Amino acid sequence: MFLIMALYFVVGTSLAGIFIVAALTAGMTTAQPIIWAAIIGFVISIPATWLLAKKLRA
Repeated sequence: MFLIMALYFVVGTSLAGIFIVAALTAGMTTAQPIIWAAIIGFVISIPATWLLAKKLRA
């Protein structure tokens, strides 16, 4: 469980940052698209973290 939580902080922040940069690059400079990009990044990181932790444990 500790591995999943530790990885989630790294993966979630990275994916949220990637999505925010993508939104800004697409010209979406208001607050709402940036907030949605961060939320989507954190939500997508949940299964990504689970799969990464599963691979690291094996």
